[in-house]
Amino acid sequence: MALLPAPVTYSYSRRPVNANTLKYVSLLTLTLQNAILGLSMRYARTRPGDIFLSSTAVLMAEFAKLITCLFLVFNEEGKDAQKFVRSLHKTIIANPMDTLKVCVPSLVYIVQNNLLYVSASHLDAATYQVTYQLKILTTAMFAVVILRRKLLNTQWGALLLLVMGIVLVQLAQTEGPASGSAGGAAAAATTDLSGGAPEQNKMLGLWAALGACFLSGFAGIYFEKILKGAEISVWMRNVQLSLLSIPFGLLTCFINDGSRIFDQGFFKGYDLFVCYLVLLQAGGGLIVAVVVKYADNILKGFATSLAIIISCVASIYIFDFNLTLQFSFGAGLVIASIFLYGYDPARSAPKPTMQGPGGDEEKLLPRV
Repeated sequence: MALLPAPVTYSYSRRPVNANTLKYVSLLTLTLQNAILGLSMRYARTRPGDIFLSSTAVLMAEFAKLITCLFLVFNEEGKDAQKFVRSLHKTIIANPMDTLKVCVPSLVYIVQNNLLYVSASHLDAATYQVTYQLKILTTAMFAVVILRRKLLNTQWGALLLLVMGIVLVQLAQTEGPASGSAGGAAAAATTDLSGGAPEQNKMLGLWAALGACFLSGFAGIYFEKILKGAEISVWMRNVQLSLLSIPFGLLTCFINDGSRIFDQGFFKGYDLFVCYLVLLQAGGGLIVAVVVKYADNILKGFATSLAIIISCVASIYIFDFNLTLQFSFGAGLVIASIFLYGYDPARSAPKPTMQGPGGDEEKLLPRV
């Protein structure tokens, strides 16, 4: 009697989320977050009414990020409270040396966020967005120094284009009658009406943005180094960052604004818009983590470039920003440099081929 073949069984599993879908979602989210954050910070610091303390807003953003990351870690541990507590104890308390390593970016991020508020208070949204793209240059510098990475010739050329674009943007804002046009008048009028808004100082805003760029590059590369040097999730690292950033943030609050906090209160000037701004800034760090995981330099270049374009267009209608030809050319160089920095000639080169046994060309594909 012939043996019947064993029945074939099929197992079905849930299809994983398409990586391309995650890339496009992260692209859209990061683009909107970058553009909206720059515009929102500018509006919050120049609108009429009581001005909130930027140091308290940075601290509240850290609290919001900590709560969010704790929830994400709890979800990673299978929503098991005991496993969640053990994981926190093992990572944070039982390993103090590793926790101390995170102190460096924690302090740096606090100072950087405060500098961003200063920059947003003294620069228009479009200039703020374009100037802050110098963080690509500082990130590349620290990647070479700390991570010993080698940059392609095209990437160094992109960095030169970036510097040229930033110079043109700054000259467009400080030279000629355009600098004293409707945008400057509106800002001055807003300062007079508010009674508490800081006087516009573009040089102070520029130096604050440059300082934030250097701190952003250093903290990002340092955080990448300690993240890849241990098997700890991004969310757990962010928990460590927030736990260490909060004491630094409290210290910053009472050193810089202690008298005003005691006289006017910690939440002086807070309203629904400021709460929204705090949540938006806290979410920015989480969005970047997702983009770094699923995206590449080209994708981040798309997101940053689109954010600049959106900011420039929106500033024309929201803040009476005077879009000059010089500023447009400088912004174009910045956008082009971002694309060029993410361009890899090796990827665009044709794949080597070989003749197969049947005479057909067979592509040499890399093993997965």
